[in-house]
Amino acid sequence: MPKASDTLWDLAIAEVEKRENPDDDVGKPGEVWEKSVLFMGNKNGGKTTIILRCLEREESPKPTLALEYTFGRRARRPNTPKDVAHFWELGGGTSLVELIRIPITSHNIRSFAVVLVLDLSKPNELWTTMESLLQVTRNHVNRVLTKLEKTNPEVAAEIKERMWNDLQRDHPDYALVDPFPIPLVIIGSKYDIFNEFDSEMRKVISKTLRFVSHYYGASLVFTSKSEALLLKARALINHLAFGYDKSKSVSVDPSKPLFIPAGLDSMSQIGPPPASDSDLGKMRANTPLELWKKVFEKTFPPKSFCDLQDTKDPAQDSQYAEYEVDAMRAQKNQELEQYKRNASKSWKEMDFDSN
Repeated sequence: MPKASDTLWDLAIAEVEKRENPDDDVGKPGEVWEKSVLFMGNKNGGKTTIILRCLEREESPKPTLALEYTFGRRARRPNTPKDVAHFWELGGGTSLVELIRIPITSHNIRSFAVVLVLDLSKPNELWTTMESLLQVTRNHVNRVLTKLEKTNPEVAAEIKERMWNDLQRDHPDYALVDPFPIPLVIIGSKYDIFNEFDSEMRKVISKTLRFVSHYYGASLVFTSKSEALLLKARALINHLAFGYDKSKSVSVDPSKPLFIPAGLDSMSQIGPPPASDSDLGKMRANTPLELWKKVFEKTFPPKSFCDLQDTKDPAQDSQYAEYEVDAMRAQKNQELEQYKRNASKSWKEMDFDSN
């Protein structure tokens, strides 16, 4: 029964919940699993395709310009409230990374996860994209946690402790890794193109991504448009988004697509960076991560390009076309240009007193 103090917004929310759960007249807090997942990575790397596949939507993917949102709902058991997963997708490669501040907040960080999609067919962009996106995201998450320590220290402590859940204290690499502050999955997309690379190139990319994933306490999976590979990526994402059981299978064979859930790899299995002893001896690095970066970029020099220059103006994108709005915008643009011309003429005709 609505209360007199209910706002229109309160009533609207209650109505939506009633329609979505017709057999559940009384809300039952705590029974609904609600998670958020942010997808980011290379431009045209396949993020949208992966999201649509996870949500089982038969749609053609469209380019993501900035930050887009969608959601999925699933019931864990028949006749139970459906869990909700919020999916955010960051477009623009690394050029719009500051937008991550919008979806990741102190209110949802406890249930937030990140999926980094790296285009395996573009190894010269791989490290730069990965480093930039993870660095900015980590810095933002740490700022949120710092504020949370003052307002809700119990939750902040829980998140920090959970960072180590996938790595047991008796793991030989416990002191060598630096887990990401929130759950992280790294997806290497376009495996079909990657598989055509020279074997040595594939070895460098695979070993590097294994090291980075293990170092950050992340899961790693290679995928493509292949249904079987998409299902493996979907399994990891469903674990983050809907709490499905975590897969225990592992595939580290370099001749096959990698699939390594968090905590199931090790430095000894990965081996040293793929470079000669003499080259390694010449490389100055302060951390293992920095050493792997130098080895990787020796084989795949990073491209000198600016993502920002490639960012399209949403107003010019055909997928957002609206006749009435575009017509009005065109009219206002013409009026502005006419104003500029008239103003220029009037300024030139003015007789200023030089005294």
